[in-house]
Amino acid sequence: MTQTTPAPQSLTAIATDTLRQRILAGEWSDGGQLRQEALSRELGMSRVPIREALRQLEAEGLVTIVENKGAVVSQLSLPEVVELLHVRVLLECDVLMAAIPRQTSADLAEAEALLARFETALRDEDIAEWGILNARFHLALYRAAERPQMLALIEQLHNRTDRYTRMQILLTGFSDRAHHEHGHLLELCRQKDSISAAAFLRQHILNAQEALEAWYRAQSTRAPARRARKPAA
Repeated sequence: MTQTTPAPQSLTAIATDTLRQRILAGEWSDGGQLRQEALSRELGMSRVPIREALRQLEAEGLVTIVENKGAVVSQLSLPEVVELLHVRVLLECDVLMAAIPRQTSADLAEAEALLARFETALRDEDIAEWGILNARFHLALYRAAERPQMLALIEQLHNRTDRYTRMQILLTGFSDRAHHEHGHLLELCRQKDSISAAAFLRQHILNAQEALEAWYRAQSTRAPARRARKPAA
């Protein structure tokens, strides 16, 4: 039986998904270079689908293509992360309000199962899974709104802020609070309380922002102290 060679578009989709997951898992740090030749060898495909995949990831905000350097993992400053979180508030609260009246028991069961997996990942310190499961939990609650364009934008925002979400959970001791807040949000959805759920979701995202800002402030105050203690050469 003759094996069918995947179409170029299929290879591009495979490369895009593979590289996206590796970036979200933290395999490359911010600013890390993504070399087409090396990726081509690793994935066993030509450089054409790799190049197209990197362009797609640039459109998603995960990759930046720099002149004379090629593709690198995108870096975001704290103000940029905060801005994206505020965009999340605007989109997600609106879509949740629309979704709750239409959520089925199956939708809520899916969200509950993802929340259980998120709790397990937190307990096991499976850092790579935190951001992914966080995004899937939220999207499971929003899907009933049947607003595919908004959901696509929200998913891109989660992807762009995923590394910072994981850093915020890991470095600020936010894991128990994040899980508790997710559980409360799910309960408000079960109660069909759209207004309270949207208000709580807004605060949930802003709580993550505040924790991240506090961590950055603590780091900036420690840095001068470390420099001051450094002995003279």
